[in-house]
Amino acid sequence: MAEILEQIATLPDSWPFAGSLRMVVLRRIAALVGERGGIARSAETGTGKSTLLLSHLSAQHTVFTIDDAGAGDSLKVVRESPLLRAESVAFVVGPTQRTLATHTFEAPLDLVMIDGPHGFPFAQLEYFWFYPHLADGALLIVDDVHIRAVNDLFRVLRADAMFELVDVVRTTAFFRRTSAPALDPEGDGWWLQRYNLKLLPLPAGLPFAETLKSLVPWPLKERLRALGRGYVPAGARSTRRSG
Repeated sequence: MAEILEQIATLPDSWPFAGSLRMVVLRRIAALVGERGGIARSAETGTGKSTLLLSHLSAQHTVFTIDDAGAGDSLKVVRESPLLRAESVAFVVGPTQRTLATHTFEAPLDLVMIDGPHGFPFAQLEYFWFYPHLADGALLIVDDVHIRAVNDLFRVLRADAMFELVDVVRTTAFFRRTSAPALDPEGDGWWLQRYNLKLLPLPAGLPFAETLKSLVPWPLKERLRALGRGYVPAGARSTRRSG
């Protein structure tokens, strides 16, 4: 793998033209995969040097990317690169906003990299289609967390019981899937997510603030009552009603 990394390092920083990961990030990917003892199945959104690397690290790697012919040509140059181990890679071409929703994953994923479109809510949408398929101990990599829309996802994951933050290299975050149960992708459960435990302060007088207490889900109310906390959300104290 050291030889593959060195060969990738000879490529220009601007390869492919649409953008790619820095070598320090690629080396961290290789190191974490090595610490895990290898990966059997992986997936990523977007394509570039990470695709070259993951084609050697993973037995089955799936790439979800657009055909950017004439606007970067990332797909073309990656496919034609002699550093690509093509037999281990499947390309799913089209907007990830569409292709991920209709894709069937045959087995759990050991590594997922989110680096597709960065506008809100596209990184979140990619996460939604990926997270139920992450194996325990799987690596979840989120690139470009300096972009506010992507940073929103980063902050949610950093607080979530399903993940532990392993590292942040430049603007790429590395998470590891824990053994915590996955949030039901067809349910709600916002009160089970650590990110939502601290309610935001709300301006006085807003109808939402006036009815905030009634919006607290019944399971959470029961849990709080059992703990004897006498919980009343901020912003709802002055509008507390009997019953």
